[in-house]
Amino acid sequence: MRILARALLLSASLAAGSALAPPPAAAQEANRIVAVVNGDIVTRADIEGRRRLFALNAGLPQSPQVLDRLTPQVTRLLVDERLRMQEIQRRRVAVTDEDIAGIVTELERRNNLPAGGLVAQLRRAGVEPRVLYDQLRVQIGWSRLIRALLGPQANPTEAEIADFIATQRARTGQPEYLVSEIFIPVDEPGEEAEVRRFVDDVVGQLRQGVPFPVAATQFSQAQTALQGGDLGWVGPEALDPEVARIVTQMPPGAVSSAIRVPGGFQIVALRQRREVGRDEATILTIRQVFFPFTAPLNPEAPTQQQIAAVERARGLAGSARSCEAMEAASRSAGSDRPVDPGPLRLEGVQPPQLRAMLASVPPGRATQPIVAPDGVAVIMVCSRERRNEAEITPDAARQQLVRDRAELLSRQAQRELRRRAQIEMRS
Repeated sequence: MRILARALLLSASLAAGSALAPPPAAAQEANRIVAVVNGDIVTRADIEGRRRLFALNAGLPQSPQVLDRLTPQVTRLLVDERLRMQEIQRRRVAVTDEDIAGIVTELERRNNLPAGGLVAQLRRAGVEPRVLYDQLRVQIGWSRLIRALLGPQANPTEAEIADFIATQRARTGQPEYLVSEIFIPVDEPGEEAEVRRFVDDVVGQLRQGVPFPVAATQFSQAQTALQGGDLGWVGPEALDPEVARIVTQMPPGAVSSAIRVPGGFQIVALRQRREVGRDEATILTIRQVFFPFTAPLNPEAPTQQQIAAVERARGLAGSARSCEAMEAASRSAGSDRPVDPGPLRLEGVQPPQLRAMLASVPPGRATQPIVAPDGVAVIMVCSRERRNEAEITPDAARQQLVRDRAELLSRQAQRELRRRAQIEMRS
């Protein structure tokens, strides 16, 4: 942490040398120690940075009332992060600056931000980038530590994978659910009421529109936190019985209330439901080129730059004959949007007009320019195939087995760290 101090030369003490004025009250409050965790400190400034990071990501106003509501759980999470980082360092698990930079680059890509855009956004909101970096360092390091502790269990045998696939196929036609989770632990019975209040507050924010992946990344202590809480497709038998009972009654798009489970509270969101082994879908691979406008479009009075961008898009739509040509055009356009957004499920494309366009355009043929308020896009379908998305593959089986084992071990390890720790909370 960087502490800024102002040195004042006192004329009355020139003979004895200069003296430093005491830090102002605001600096003293920022540096106040809130918790001591095995000798490592958590300061008021640490809590303030994490509160503001969550409010920024969630699109919440950074008002004193909103930030104060976040304080108890943010404090607890920072204590747990200190414990995790101490264990990461003790076991010499390496997390490099390049690892952090890679995650930041991926976050910028997902949010259509240019290189350096995320750091600039944080600073505009009064959040030091270090706050995000520290959080990512712990999440990456803990995930690597748990995978290392799994040992041979991190590599399921062919027999285990085959058994998993056979079990799934035996459930063909039964319901399964695409679920996201947030897990908040309760380590001491005396903490339960406080944790419950915070979890209820998170549920309220989620139902008011806070993105579930944002809340999961910031607050969940599950191994799925780095993936925004994504549990993937699961059957009821893979969930806690009480969670399964609620999920089977939820409509897609709903967020549950706080659910008491062994070790803490769980919040789940149901994204989709389907039958095991039955999910025919049309999967597209596409390339898109975006020509940005330098100002919002007024259709009645487009600027010269906007007219030129539309003309460039028309030229590309008429000349491009391959996805490689689209990739080259994207590089020359200087767009910060990904040319390859990854596989798309046609049935989920919105709005319907765009879905109909992508369903009808032949592979290798570009669409006509698609004009939006912030720019104009040209899209080419590279491939279109029907696929059973519910079919379990060996890779998917392996990932599910490892994820389940890692989650169980992570919760056990965190409880053990708490049990052994010397934690001093200061009012």
